[in-house]
Amino acid sequence: MRATASIIVDGDDSKTSDEIAFLRDEVQRLRKTLNEQTAGLAMLLRRRGFIIYKKEPADDLLLPAKKHIDEYYRMLHAYSFRLLLRDLIKHQEQFTLEQVTRYATPSVTREYLDYLLSIRLIRKKAKAYALAKSSVTSFGTTLEWYIAEICKREFGSESAWGVKFKRPKIGGDYDVIAKLDGSLLYSEVKSSPPKQIYDSEVAAFLDRVADLAPAIAVFFMDTELRMKDKIVPMFEKELQKRYDPPPDVVRMERELFQINNRIFIVNAKESIIGNIEKVVSRYYQKIGNLT
Repeated sequence: MRATASIIVDGDDSKTSDEIAFLRDEVQRLRKTLNEQTAGLAMLLRRRGFIIYKKEPADDLLLPAKKHIDEYYRMLHAYSFRLLLRDLIKHQEQFTLEQVTRYATPSVTREYLDYLLSIRLIRKKAKAYALAKSSVTSFGTTLEWYIAEICKREFGSESAWGVKFKRPKIGGDYDVIAKLDGSLLYSEVKSSPPKQIYDSEVAAFLDRVADLAPAIAVFFMDTELRMKDKIVPMFEKELQKRYDPPPDVVRMERELFQINNRIFIVNAKESIIGNIEKVVSRYYQKIGNLT
């Protein structure tokens, strides 16, 4: 951190930006090297008694051809674009510009639709549009893919999404699992708004955390709505059932919360990448603090 700070003081703005970008790339390179020199994701899971049965189902995935993937990944950084994709899936057989102009201006929405036409994820249908792939039932699978890509691209982590294990007691999908410097990160990924999340989902998440024992567990919701109103109270209620005394759910900042610096409740406000980075940084700061 001191090296970065000195760059900011000593250099001009353009040089500072270039050097900070270089340092970030170098950190990613070093982390990738470390990951390559330690056991792979499958082996880390196997050491815990977890053998992957199925993963990464493609049936419900809304992705363009490989040549468009990098740009599509960058487009998914925009919350309004992700919300648009949910609307397109909802109205997939036929929709007009007016029907899907809810989360951005008409001009921005038209740009989004033109882009999706250019990469052939949607097609023209008379005076309307339709999804090119009509079998997609939910945005959830694509969101899982996107979070796994963030782990790969931004943190140099081997990752898998839509993972299933044959476990006798704890079942369900593990939405995203990533290897992080020899440890595991597990994330539950919710594309639904808070009002559509139920106590049973929080309980199932905590069950899977206890079973898998990852270093970092993230309950991620792709929303900019408040977590304190409903989601945090559900966690507090479930923790009270399990522990005496229960651990506190502590606000990190805004709508980011942590439980014992290991379980994190995260939304999409400002930046998904930035919020996950804060979670990872919080974890490493905690294990590096010997006091």
